[in-house]
Amino acid sequence: MASRKSRLTLMKILSLFSVVRGYNIPIIALAQYLSAIFILDRESRALDVILDINLFLIVLASSLTIASGYIINNFYDAQKDLINRPKKSMLDRLVSQQTKLNVYFGLNFFVVLLAFLVSWRAVFFFSGYIFLIWFYSHKLKKYPVIGNLTAAFLAVLPFFGILMYFKNFYEVIFAHATFLYLLILIRELIKDLENIPGDLANDYRTIPVMFGEKVSKYIITLLTFLTIIPVYLLVDVYDVGYMDIYFYAGMIVIIIFLLKLWSAASQKQYLQLHNILKILIVAGVFSIVLIEPSVLVHGRKLLSVI
Repeated sequence: MASRKSRLTLMKILSLFSVVRGYNIPIIALAQYLSAIFILDRESRALDVILDINLFLIVLASSLTIASGYIINNFYDAQKDLINRPKKSMLDRLVSQQTKLNVYFGLNFFVVLLAFLVSWRAVFFFSGYIFLIWFYSHKLKKYPVIGNLTAAFLAVLPFFGILMYFKNFYEVIFAHATFLYLLILIRELIKDLENIPGDLANDYRTIPVMFGEKVSKYIITLLTFLTIIPVYLLVDVYDVGYMDIYFYAGMIVIIIFLLKLWSAASQKQYLQLHNILKILIVAGVFSIVLIEPSVLVHGRKLLSVI
């Protein structure tokens, strides 16, 4: 009996892990730290940035906010996911909707407490972030264009929390953010193509549902070509160290992505395109270290004038 109860508890933990997409959150936290070390605070020692308690609280608050966002998104998408992701949905449903809501409110309450420890600006930032995630999940995601734009914006917003903390508004930061925003926006449109059956059944007015797959592919192609602008700035105008290797390789991947896009017609093919973009985004996170690889070996030393 105890063994059966233990297995059920373990399955519920795995279910909650699936709901909050626990495999994504460490990547986002790592991306925030790497951005802080290699882009936003290039004057301080890497170790000082890592040991900054306020930065840790902001990253933790961001991670918990994202986790709560996945929960509320899963809560509203329960019926749609039964059609689009039946296997994942079966695992997610091991945790009741009421439990999901309890965890959601508990996480958000804890996030606000963490923000209080940092500053009032952090409280306002995370309160607004929590509200935007809820409003998107409840209303905006059902509408074309605005839903996609908001989803991509919410995905990059944690990095603006770090930016708010360091107050370093360099132009290169916005070039990085624009490239990431466009990739995420393209991925959101691919997800809409992937989720057409469930969106139709649940009256989600996405771009593929409203205007068809062909129009969606034209929009994705246009957005893909727009990525050339921030890539050109990052490679030719700004100094990104050896990270230009990533951008050159990324352009090759994007060309392959476009070729596959126009031949794709099934949910499985759209899932492959989705995964290509996910790999490209994750690779971009780890490639941030290429901006100044020597930091990995000896950290960044401060020169002092005596």
